[in-house]
Amino acid sequence: MAEQKTIFARIIDREIPAEIVHEDDLCLAFNDVNPQAPVHVLVIPKKPIVSLAEITAEDTELIGHLFQVVRQLAEQHNLQGGFRTIINTGDEGGQTVPHLHIHLLGGRSLSWPPG
Repeated sequence: MAEQKTIFARIIDREIPAEIVHEDDLCLAFNDVNPQAPVHVLVIPKKPIVSLAEITAEDTELIGHLFQVVRQLAEQHNLQGGFRTIINTGDEGGQTVPHLHIHLLGGRSLSWPPG
């Protein structure tokens, strides 16, 4: 039996709608459906990487690209005062979708520790 697609793979394949704010050949970015800040965007690679713990040297350029997209989105959302990036990894790290994703949060003062 084939492995089921993640919700993010289904968004990439346009099987599930999302409010897409960026797309290129390597990644997709969309607004989180359950935002934790005024700006809460998820940036995901189109390549199916389960988590940060699964990246390889082959992914170095892709990971750098994802962070360039995060920076561009922060600029587009006028987050000059600051923003937070989060990558949850594994069950204990709070990862709920087995597809690497970067949370971009901003638009308000963010407290520490986060949780």
